[in-house]
Amino acid sequence: MMRQKRMLARMAELAAMLRDWKLEELRQAQARRDATEGLIVGLVAPPAAGLSPVAAAQAELGYGRWADARRRELNQRLAREMVEVMRQQDAARRAFGRADVLRQLEERR
Repeated sequence: MMRQKRMLARMAELAAMLRDWKLEELRQAQARRDATEGLIVGLVAPPAAGLSPVAAAQAELGYGRWADARRRELNQRLAREMVEVMRQQDAARRAFGRADVLRQLEERR
């Protein structure tokens, strides 16, 4: 009986460690996603001040083309990161469930 109790306690401890690890992986995935979202928001073109109207229009057009290409790249990266966040959320939920079940079993003993 004591051996089972120790084994259950150890399993609960390991499940809690796994839960914490999965939560950290989720936090990191969310941080990467948030950073990419920030890069997309930062692509807004600043006004071209101090230039002639023709030069300002050329600068805005050139920047707009570059920003559109960069936005496409970042949106693709953001989509991959959002999938990773969802995958990490699922893993964290499972780890939470396991840790909670083992904790409840340990409390009953």
